Amino acid sequence: MTSAISIAREAAPVLQKLRGAVEAALEGKPDAVELALIALLARGHVLVEDVPGVGKTTLARALAKAVGGELRRVQFTSDLLPSDVLGVSVYDQRAGEFFFRQGPIFANVLLADEINRASPRTQSALLEAMNEGQVSVDGTTTPLPDPFFVIATQNPQDFAGTYPLPESQLDRFMVRIKIGYPPPQVEMRLLLHGGDADRARNVPRVIDSAQLVALQREVDRVEFDASLATYLQAVLAATRSTPTLSLGASPRAGMNLARAARGRAVLHGRSYCIADDIHDLAVAVLAHRVRLAAQAEGYVPSRDECETTVRDLVARVPVPL
Repeated sequence: MTSAISIAREAAPVLQKLRGAVEAALEGKPDAVELALIALLARGHVLVEDVPGVGKTTLARALAKAVGGELRRVQFTSDLLPSDVLGVSVYDQRAGEFFFRQGPIFANVLLADEINRASPRTQSALLEAMNEGQVSVDGTTTPLPDPFFVIATQNPQDFAGTYPLPESQLDRFMVRIKIGYPPPQVEMRLLLHGGDADRARNVPRVIDSAQLVALQREVDRVEFDASLATYLQAVLAATRSTPTLSLGASPRAGMNLARAARGRAVLHGRSYCIADDIHDLAVAVLAHRVRLAAQAEGYVPSRDECETTVRDLVARVPVPL
C-alpha cells in the first residue's frame, strides 16, 4: 500500500500548480487563495466577507475551473425561496407522478452571493447540504455531487436589507476569508489591461473532480498526534474561559480546525501536522464562531475585534515542542 509520505510528496507538485493557477487569477492575494484551497481539500466551506469588487467571484470561478468542477452562482435576495436554491417537485401530467427538478445547489462549486440578503428560512435551507452533502425535499433525500464546495459572500459594511447569519449557519463555514484591496502594482495592471473576468476564464484545469476527491481522502490520513490534540483543546478552552467572549468555540469548531490543519499539511507537502498548522489557521477558523461579550447596549463588535481577541488568546497558549 502506498504510504501517506509518498502520496504527500506526489501530490505536492500538483497542488503547487493548482495554487499557482488560482493565484494567477486572483493576483496578489496568496493568503486568501491558500485558505480557500485548504477548505476545499478539507471538505469545508468558505465565507468571504468583504466589500464588492475585490475578487470574490473571481476566486470562486478560478477554483471551479482549476479543479474541473461545475460552478453555479445564486444571487441571494430577500425574496429568494428555499426551492429556488434546492429545487422543487414538479407534477408530470403525462406520467401522472411528481419528479424532482434539481436546483442550482446541485453543482461542484456553489457561489452563494450576498448570502445575508436572503431570509433566515432560505439561509437554513443550506444547512443540511453544507453539513451532510444532501438535500431533502418532500420527504425524499438526494445526494449532492462529490465534491461539493460552497463559497458564500457578504458585505460587512452593508446592513440595510440584510439578515445577520445565525451561529448555526456560521458554524457550517470552515473558514472566513477577507480578500482586501489588491496591492498597488496589481491594481495598476488591472487598470491598464482590463478587469479580472478574463483571468478567471483563462484558468487551466489542473485536476479533475475524481482527483480532487482522492486528495480529500488523503487529508484523512494525515498524522495528527496527541500533543497537537492537547494543544488544540487548550486553544478551545481558552476561548471558553475568558470573560472577553460570551460564546467560545464549540467542539465542531475544534474538529474543523483539526481538519483544516490536515488540509494545510497536505497543501504544504507534508503527511503530518505541526503546531504551526493550528496556530496559523486558528483565527480564520474560530473568529467567526465566537462572540465578544457585550460592552454596551446596542454595541455590535466588529470582525477585527473578534479576530484580535482570538489571536491574543492563541498567542497565550503554550505551543508544544
